[in-house]
Amino acid sequence: MSVVRELSPGWLLDHLSFINKISYELHQHHEPCCSKNEPISSVHLDTLHMDSMSSFGASATCIASTTKPENDDGGNCEMLIQKYVFRSELFDVTKPYITSDIHKECQQSNEKEDLVNDVKKEISISVSGKKRKRCVVFNQGELDAMEYHTKIRGLILDGSSQLIQEGLKSGFLHPLYEKRDKYSEPITLPLDTCNLSELCEMAKHLPSLNEMELQTLQLMEDDISVTEQDLFSRIVENNSSFTKMITLMGQKYLLPPKSSFLLSDISCMYPLLSCKKTYDVIVIDPPWQNKSVKRSNRYSYLSPLQIKQIPIPKLAAPNCLVVTWVTNRQKHLRFVKEELYPSWSVEIVAEWHWVKITSSGEFVFPLDSPHKKPYEGLILGRVREKAALPLRNAGVKELPIPDHKLIVSVPCTLHSHKPPLAEVLKDYIKPEGECLELFARNLQPGWTSWGNEVLKFQHVDYFVALESKS
Repeated sequence: MSVVRELSPGWLLDHLSFINKISYELHQHHEPCCSKNEPISSVHLDTLHMDSMSSFGASATCIASTTKPENDDGGNCEMLIQKYVFRSELFDVTKPYITSDIHKECQQSNEKEDLVNDVKKEISISVSGKKRKRCVVFNQGELDAMEYHTKIRGLILDGSSQLIQEGLKSGFLHPLYEKRDKYSEPITLPLDTCNLSELCEMAKHLPSLNEMELQTLQLMEDDISVTEQDLFSRIVENNSSFTKMITLMGQKYLLPPKSSFLLSDISCMYPLLSCKKTYDVIVIDPPWQNKSVKRSNRYSYLSPLQIKQIPIPKLAAPNCLVVTWVTNRQKHLRFVKEELYPSWSVEIVAEWHWVKITSSGEFVFPLDSPHKKPYEGLILGRVREKAALPLRNAGVKELPIPDHKLIVSVPCTLHSHKPPLAEVLKDYIKPEGECLELFARNLQPGWTSWGNEVLKFQHVDYFVALESKS
């Protein structure tokens, strides 16, 4: 269970516990009697050398192999189980990213910088001989953000305080002095050397499959052989009850049981549509466009028009719950509420807030910081079709979704690794409902995940292998 405590304001979540409750167990055969065989749960998607884009499409192949063991003596090989757990240091957020003292220093520094800039502007104006009013300190977007913060500040502070107190009582959260000596060494993050998004770009140059060939690819225990074309044009499913490991471009990824994924970008979503499956909950974490993303050039982003083109109406089942992660920019919030959801026939039912805290219960940023806030938003809505509404609601009890709920958790230090929503949403979707996550960077049992970095946080380097057991 990822829910540590549930109170009227919301939930206190343990993200690390949620990941490690997943059965990341590879079933392997004992080396002495099966030394020439691969682990039964290992699937290889190795790529040959690529000298050009054409060679990628023409000759590069992937071999998926799950070799069954053979014993010359007719005996049975001993089964070993290799268990993996997520690296706990990736959730070691013991101190705020910006403390109150540093925040004050930053404010003073920014005030000085603003004053210098204003003086420079006034000098420039006087030289040009034009009479202009002195520019205001805050632009309209910043003023809107401040107004929004004023509205929700009280519920963020009060609700978080209640959940944090429960976390401290239960022992899930610890006062800072109890962990001061434990994490003195800097954390070295593993490197994901396989650029999945670039791989998706390369896949566009592969010949397209016809609709008859667009079937899901199930990773079975029997020997199978697939190509990159299979991987990028089909939903890959691990329907087994144990983890499988795939090797892609020399990098290894763990696929949890009962999970499925499509590795592609927004231009190649047709496999999701061709499977004719609709979903009861769709969680979306769009790559929002902003100035810092443009400057850094490290992350791809989508324009509002591109986000609107996501075929939610075709993917959503009747009464589907749509949940969209939104940054604190009022421009993005207004876009979701006033343009995006109406274009998808989604009716807004609630707005929730994810509050990020340290393991000692402090906000990761000062609550009133003008630059970074310790919270993000989620907009929840239901797909509404006016013509089908009376029939669909007949005999169906729909639990109302409360507004302004809080999800409080210690965030992962990996960029944009969002907390799990499965347990907090379960009361608002039908049992055994179909679940889809768009722009995902990791996999979950029982969910279909899509994105051009959908395997990113499944990289084996983010996990620690425990001692094998028979």
